[in-house]
Amino acid sequence: MTEQRLIKKYPNRRLYDTEESRYITLADVQRLMLNGTDVKVIDTQSGEDITRGILIQIITEQEAGGNPLFTTDMLTRFIRFYDESAQDAFSSFLEQTLKLYSEQQEQLRAQMDQIVSGPAVDTWTELAERNMDLWREMQNSFLQTAGLKPGKPSSRPRDE
Repeated sequence: MTEQRLIKKYPNRRLYDTEESRYITLADVQRLMLNGTDVKVIDTQSGEDITRGILIQIITEQEAGGNPLFTTDMLTRFIRFYDESAQDAFSSFLEQTLKLYSEQQEQLRAQMDQIVSGPAVDTWTELAERNMDLWREMQNSFLQTAGLKPGKPSSRPRDE
């Protein structure tokens, strides 16, 4: 697991990346997370951990864009789960589902890496070379049958 990157939020609503010593935007925080960096956002006035609020802001901005992830019906159901006794069960279910999805994505990515590199590529290369050798042999056989020398046209048919 990676270390958390500390982000400070100042009263002027600006976010400060303590590792890079510079001000950043919500888009920068999102980019960090997409690259696998865990973040922790602290309000400098109160000292409170406000990471959840910042993450919700990022999701809200994403949802306001052209291709939202959540449908209106799905968001309505989320809101209704806040008032029901099933909130803990739903939260746990959702978290486990997202975790399983992430693990499956990582497994798929690892399998694709194996296919694209290493022994799989060597196997495909060998197969292509064998196919080319077989094609050359067939071509040479055809040319010999036609009375031509392979690779060079002959002026007369070969006597049989």
